[in-house]
Amino acid sequence: MNAIITSAQQPAVLVVEDERYVRESLTAYLDDIGFRVLSAENGRIGLELFRSEAPDIVMTDLRMPEMDGFALVEAIAAESEFTPIVVVSGVGAVDEAVRAMRLGAWDYVSKPIVNFEELQITLDRSLERARTKYELERLRRHLSDGTLGDETAFSGIITMSPRMRAIFLYLESVAPSRHPVLISGETGTGKELIARAVHTLSGLKGPFVTINLAGLDDAMFSDTLFGHLRGAYTGAERAREGLVRQASGGTLFLDEIGDMSPGSQVKLLRLLQQGEYMQLGADKILRSDARIVAATHADLKVKMDQGAFRPDLYFRLCSHRVELPPLRDRPEDLQLLTAHFLEKAASQLGKATPTAPAELTRYLASYRFPGNIRELEALVHDAVARSESRILPLESFVSAIGSDLRSPMSGSPTVGQCPVCPFGEKFPTFKMAEDILITEALRLADNNQRLAAAYLGITRQALNKRLARSER
Repeated sequence: MNAIITSAQQPAVLVVEDERYVRESLTAYLDDIGFRVLSAENGRIGLELFRSEAPDIVMTDLRMPEMDGFALVEAIAAESEFTPIVVVSGVGAVDEAVRAMRLGAWDYVSKPIVNFEELQITLDRSLERARTKYELERLRRHLSDGTLGDETAFSGIITMSPRMRAIFLYLESVAPSRHPVLISGETGTGKELIARAVHTLSGLKGPFVTINLAGLDDAMFSDTLFGHLRGAYTGAERAREGLVRQASGGTLFLDEIGDMSPGSQVKLLRLLQQGEYMQLGADKILRSDARIVAATHADLKVKMDQGAFRPDLYFRLCSHRVELPPLRDRPEDLQLLTAHFLEKAASQLGKATPTAPAELTRYLASYRFPGNIRELEALVHDAVARSESRILPLESFVSAIGSDLRSPMSGSPTVGQCPVCPFGEKFPTFKMAEDILITEALRLADNNQRLAAAYLGITRQALNKRLARSER
């Protein structure tokens, strides 16, 4: 049997201690600091309670009647590899603590316990280690299995990309954790859809609340997220509860988190570290149990190096992290997405769904799509709106994209193999190639136009005409 490591606000601790006074004092202290306490006077009763109640952590004395702590540690460790066991050993009895650790204990404290703050740190550290160990094991098994437990959570994301599938598997594994999730990726890659899927998979009963942080100054950030009391500032005629309160028991999605000001970063760090915040105009600290999911198109590591983003906030945010691939790295999804957007646009416009020309997917695969999926949807919608035939014309895509194409994705030589294309991955137009050849010929001829023309195989007059046209 494995005790389940939960993310509950009140973890359960089993205290096994034969001395009544010690047991009762420990119970009272642990109850005060937020634990749900189970207690037993010997190892036999403690093992029965462990099997029936599955506590999150066990704290046991070693010298007890009927069944001592050594036997209890060995039994619990054999039944649950994820339940931390903290033993209480007498001062100077280091050999007993070592023996218990070899049997499966995770940590120990000395008896009599006089530093209760140190005890709390020990218990919290053991619980955090247990949660991490449990999540890593669950992730390992989930990824090795390769199947999603809940396909419907990702039903809004159209893909057959192996990279996206790997992201789904990872997120399904970490979603039940209450730790923050950081989603990075270019604009239009579907970060909010991923955040909604994390919320669905988390099992949280509260709502999914979203806000875009771009453009919010410190005052707007505090007011929007934390709310204010009536009369907190001029014009505050009514109280405002704030989005953190609205997301209670659910997920708070913070989009474009890389655009936050330094002052706002400090306030968010406190919310993440301690789950605490204050409304404007209030002197009472409020607590939040909302799960934080954040997204950014910016490279936060670069921002950290530039001093624009706090390292402590970054490391708090990326307990779990995914980076969504851009559409140009998901060529296998282009046909699926195009077909979906064709149907969607036709439905919205009250038209019959047109058929995409055979060459459309290959043409789109040669485009970089700086706006990613959002840009593809806009291109398809515009093309359907313009079309009056059953076959979607390619011209609307050509006019929108123009010559901003890369080399073909597959089945043909790459730009790097092209002898006249040593200037990047973008395939040149005739005009671009002409300009580059003329520039290179002039460089080799030391700006002698007659010699440069000879290099190019044209007359000096023809070269002059091309140079004049370029200047115009």
